[in-house]
This record gives sequence, structure tokens and C-alpha cells, in this order.
Amino acid sequence: MKPLTETDVRSSFVNLTKGATKRLNLPADLAERPWEDLDYLGWRDPKAPQNSYLVTEHDGRLCGVALRASRQARGARKTMCALCATVGDVSLLVASRAGRSGQDGNSVGTYICTDLDCSLKARGKRKVADTLILQETLSVEQKVDRLLGNLDSFVARVLRPA
Repeated sequence: MKPLTETDVRSSFVNLTKGATKRLNLPADLAERPWEDLDYLGWRDPKAPQNSYLVTEHDGRLCGVALRASRQARGARKTMCALCATVGDVSLLVASRAGRSGQDGNSVGTYICTDLDCSLKARGKRKVADTLILQETLSVEQKVDRLLGNLDSFVARVLRPA
């Protein structure tokens, strides 16, 4: 992923108001992120840990999605991430749909690594929990392709009217 600026990030959100994008807390280490190993920018809000955000490219443009931890969730669970297919600390994260549909209360959810570091896990640069390790025969490139496909599908669901 190419390095993103604060302006890039704030202007990319599809399911937040302009006021909310101005108020959201960006990662303090934005400039130091390992951009060459990232397929998307993902972070949890340090001041409001129930809020998470991801920014990725979708259909040739940046697309930011605000996520919220499900109220029913009781913290991270050892399960499989729907994006990178690794087993570890995963949370049910819910995104309001973009546009009128989201304003009407429609949302989509999926299970994502709690720390939103799927790109690093797919590349073997972040250790996966030892509790349950599934051996895969996929190459790193295949894992990254799977991650990108799953991420693109999720973003498309956020953008699709209910």
C-alpha cells in the first residue's frame, strides 16, 4: 500500500459524517507504518477501543470504513478471521452501511483480527497465537490475494444498499 497522509485518511470514509471524520483519532504512528507490508491501514481508537477503522483501495479509490465492536461480543475470542483466515484473537466488528442505508440503521458485520494486523499475519511478519495453528500450504502471495479478495468483498457489502 502506498503511504497515506492524514488528509487521505480523513477524506476516505464512506460511512462517517464529515464532522465524525474530523473528530476521529488517527494512529499516532501513521508516518512510521510498514506501508510496503500493508494491504490496508487498520487501527483501533486508543481513546475509544470499541471503535476501529480501516482504509483500503476499492474500485480504484480509497475507501475508509468505521467499525464498532459488537455489543454482544465479550472481547476477543480465539476464532478464524474472515479476512486473513488466521486463528487468533478475533472480534465481531460491525460497520454501518454507506449512504442512506446506513443512516436508516443498516449495518454489516464480520469477524476480523482484533488488532487489525491481517496484512502482517498473511506475510508471516506477525506471530499468530499458538493455541491453534492450522498448517496451510498456500504461498504468501496466495494468502495476500485471499486477504485482498475477502477485504474487497466486505467493503462492497458496506457500500451496497440494503
